[in-house]
Amino acid sequence: MWTVVYIAHNKKEADRLQQHLTEEGFLVKLRAIGPPKSIDSCSIEILVPESEVDEALEIINTI
Repeated sequence: MWTVVYIAHNKKEADRLQQHLTEEGFLVKLRAIGPPKSIDSCSIEILVPESEVDEALEIINTI
């Protein structure tokens, strides 16, 4: 099961966090929140597998 570990305010922030997590070996999915609009300006959920939540949060907190 995939779990939200962070909500980024825009696509640029989400991409940056996804890159850091991927470099650390995590599987990462991004999912836009809310009604369809410009993907660059909407909030985006960052999801990782449930078994990796604690480790992913540690990485996010160091960024």
